[in-house]
Amino acid sequence: MSHFSSYQNFYFVGIGGIGMSALARYFHSIGGNVLGYDKTETKLTNALISEGIKINFEDKVNDEIFNLKRENTLVIYTPAIKKLEILDFFTELNFTIYKRARVLGMITDHTECIAIAGTHGKTTTSSLVAHLCKVANLPFSGFLGGIAENFKSNFIFNGNKISVVEADEYDRSFMNLKPNWAVITSIDADHLDIYGDKETIEKSFRDFAALVPNDNQLFVRKGIEINRGAKTYAVNEEADFYSDNMRMVNDLIYFDFHTSTETIKDFVWEIPGIHNVENATAAIAIMHEKGVDFKTIKEGIRTFKGIKRRYTKYFFENGKNYIDDYAHHPTELDAVIGSIKTFYPNRKLLVVFQPHLFSRTRDFAEDFAKSLAKVDELILLDIYPARELQENFEGITSEWLLDKINLDKKEVSTLEMALDKIKQKDFDILLTVGAGNIDTLSDQIINWQNGTQN
Repeated sequence: MSHFSSYQNFYFVGIGGIGMSALARYFHSIGGNVLGYDKTETKLTNALISEGIKINFEDKVNDEIFNLKRENTLVIYTPAIKKLEILDFFTELNFTIYKRARVLGMITDHTECIAIAGTHGKTTTSSLVAHLCKVANLPFSGFLGGIAENFKSNFIFNGNKISVVEADEYDRSFMNLKPNWAVITSIDADHLDIYGDKETIEKSFRDFAALVPNDNQLFVRKGIEINRGAKTYAVNEEADFYSDNMRMVNDLIYFDFHTSTETIKDFVWEIPGIHNVENATAAIAIMHEKGVDFKTIKEGIRTFKGIKRRYTKYFFENGKNYIDDYAHHPTELDAVIGSIKTFYPNRKLLVVFQPHLFSRTRDFAEDFAKSLAKVDELILLDIYPARELQENFEGITSEWLLDKINLDKKEVSTLEMALDKIKQKDFDILLTVGAGNIDTLSDQIINWQNGTQN
């Protein structure tokens, strides 16, 4: 691509992040020499290394970094990164240093961009749009905020004419994009550590909507006010595009899809939850308006496998079910717990929840307490701090949150002790949920349930 052609090397500071690693994979796909730093080894950094990307886990200027030349190296960093020796080195020597969001914006500037925004639902919707583009064999690159099960990756490369991107509201990153098409799935309050209040978040989504040049290419969930014309979509209520007649047959969901002029019956979809049918409705609408025929779209909906850690289900021979999910906001918790209660009524639900960020726990404590009171038994893990420091949030602890939850069977645990506690519980369904490092429990739980460890 012309605007990156002067660079041979792409150095990523914080390469293990979900958005950063997708960009790293993109530059690797188009033949760039990609390398980077992250402070911790994860499944994702291991995958990048196995694909041929060099990663350094020490904040030191090694020979590899020292030998990079300013004129042909682009340094890309994430705003989540604090002060680092490596970043100081690049700054002092006047390397070109761009934020992740700016680089993604440059890519979308030279492609027909489909951007999916929203405080919930954007990863599933953007991954589904990417999957539908793949099934339709469109020349696209997909930059996703989760690991799509169909691709086993957060990036898919099938050409350079179209970009499918998850438009992130964190740090107002999505204002760097140049969307030709866009979806807004939801504008609930979140990231109050950055935005301060709900009104400011809503304004940022209106600013994002204003980037889309054409009303007919902006799709908004019915009920969201963005102060401009847009196509609406919904489930079980009329809109410009809507789905209804949902029914469950053998763990598959069937639904009908309506445009203003036609009804297409019997879409088949395996991702549970009404909110996910809503995400599918948005993706079907945008792909149909983009000119993809319904036969192809139906095939894509039927074969979509979802996102890792978005209601990922495991069934065991002893009859127990295990579900792992990324929900970290009360609205998302309500959706996942509500889905389990709808599809598996009268089964005993044990939930292990890891709160993510002290600020979010504080800002939404009452809502978290309401959501978590709906389960049969709760193990509440310590708060995962991510970018925050405990000393700035005195008194905000998991014990403090636990006191607010109206439930008989509840306790606090460390992540390390969680598996031992789970093994002592009586449950039919186990849900592990949260956005921190609770995902490290899933392999241990699966091995225990399969009998490969005690």
